[in-house]
Amino acid sequence: MKTEPTLSAAARVLARKLALPVAGFVLMAIPGAFAEERPVISTTSASADEIRAFCTNIADAARDQRYLIQKQELETLQKDVDERIKVLETRRAEYEDWLKRRNDFLKMAEGGLVEIYRKMKPDAAAAQLAEINPEIASAIVMKLPARQSSSILGEMPADKAALLTRIIAIAGKANTSKDPS
Repeated sequence: MKTEPTLSAAARVLARKLALPVAGFVLMAIPGAFAEERPVISTTSASADEIRAFCTNIADAARDQRYLIQKQELETLQKDVDERIKVLETRRAEYEDWLKRRNDFLKMAEGGLVEIYRKMKPDAAAAQLAEINPEIASAIVMKLPARQSSSILGEMPADKAALLTRIIAIAGKANTSKDPS
């Protein structure tokens, strides 16, 4: 007569069925459990002809790789040069703009107008220059000799003299970048 397996016998049967898959899973979790043995290649047994043949076979690929790296370096350098050219072009445009404005400013005071103020007394010149366009007045003052200009500015009201001095200072200063990079 057959007896039914007891609970402990059933547990043993189940344990046997699960033992192999669980052991395989545990071995897979351990690093290097299924690592392959790689053969060590000894270079001393290779003949000179074999070495020469290997080097000849990879020479084209190595040359192509070198050319690719050089091409990438040249492209990077070209980008840097292009960026620097843009900066230089911007600065050149700034300088040309400043030069044009300065020349236009100086042309305002050209001709006989400067001679008229040169021959006037400082107090009379100061009164008239205080009433005209500040840019024109500052251009005239700038064209006069320094001693006469200082006398005229000394005779003017302080706010008008300060305005003319500010315009003269701005006209003599370039607004280009000072950063050399």
